[in-house]
Amino acid sequence: PELYQGIDSSRLTILYFGLSGLDLLGELDNISDTQKSEIIEWIYSLQVKPSDNTNIGTARCGFYATDSLPASVDENYGHVAMTYVALCSLLIMGDDLKRVDRDCIMAGLQALQLPNGAFQCSAFGSESDTRFVYCAACICYMLKDWRGLDRTATTNFLLASQSYEGGFAQNVGREAHGGSTFCSLAALHLMGTLETLPDENLAKIREWCLRRQVTGFNGRPNKPVDTCYSFWVGASLSMLNAKQYLNKECNFSFLMTTQDNYIGGFSKWPNQLPDALHSYFGLAGLLLATEDEALHPALNISMRAFRHLECLQS
Repeated sequence: PELYQGIDSSRLTILYFGLSGLDLLGELDNISDTQKSEIIEWIYSLQVKPSDNTNIGTARCGFYATDSLPASVDENYGHVAMTYVALCSLLIMGDDLKRVDRDCIMAGLQALQLPNGAFQCSAFGSESDTRFVYCAACICYMLKDWRGLDRTATTNFLLASQSYEGGFAQNVGREAHGGSTFCSLAALHLMGTLETLPDENLAKIREWCLRRQVTGFNGRPNKPVDTCYSFWVGASLSMLNAKQYLNKECNFSFLMTTQDNYIGGFSKWPNQLPDALHSYFGLAGLLLATEDEALHPALNISMRAFRHLECLQS
């Protein structure tokens, strides 16, 4: 669609929002087996692997976002966020992940981790923060292979990114934010270190998250509520075993004001056009508050897809 042409570089993410949204709604059967096969093949076509015939090395391995570039061009770089959503989408589609080049992906992750424990998104160079740490932790967890991540350095970076307020920032010394708090908590949870934090520290994080609810949730103090934070903060509270303290009725009422009654979907704020990101996170936040077994809060995939992952790992 014309409105989405500007984010073609995130096409794989848009696919993930659509597939995971259908999965949460129990509507994956609306995708035919032929279409599922085509989707799986398209995702694998975006996997960057080293080759003797190109200049691609292991530092560039992973998945990239779109096939808009000609297939002959060897300038594609794996992107840690695209690798994360590629694996999620493959799991949602029921794939066995046997064609994922695990060794190359682990090598690619190792090339992206900085000495302070943070991650860049691509070997091409980028900012580094908790978003990409989260993606790296998810990738290692889903592939059941932690060679791509130094857990000690990663944990130290995340804990250093916790602000005096209680939440987590994108980087050390910055303001706490709902999205960064989710990324940090989920990464710590997947690494098995969240539960080892002192009770006083966990209580401070819980309080900061609970203070984000006004009607829906905001991402920072004195900011307006926003549909997507129903997931970011709601999932954080779920991982902290504090979901029972949020006001489900108020959050539901707010989300209903951002739903488009004509074409469906959710928008960022009331009286705006819905978009793929807020439609997915609005639905995910709604289910997190009402259905205990709908969504895995750390990986952000359905419990059905998570059970498929468990079967693969066993």
